[in-house]
Amino acid sequence: MLNEVLFYDTMRQGLWVAFMISLPILAVALITGVSIGLVQALTSVQEMTLTFVPKLGAIVVVFWISMGFMTQTLVSFFHTRIIPLITGG
Repeated sequence: MLNEVLFYDTMRQGLWVAFMISLPILAVALITGVSIGLVQALTSVQEMTLTFVPKLGAIVVVFWISMGFMTQTLVSFFHTRIIPLITGG
């Protein structure tokens, strides 16, 4: 029973870390996609590369900016949760 609780709690925390790490990139992709879609709808321009290129550029910029946060969050999760489980401490 204790092992199941420990397993599910670790999985819950791992999913939360994955959510927190992916949130900046997904939010920027959503905002960029909606704004470009709005511009396309207002101007009646239906070009596929018009949505792809700015969204990719915004994702790369946000990834570059938030790389430190992502790394620190993952390292903290491993140091506080995963490594003590492996070592038994």
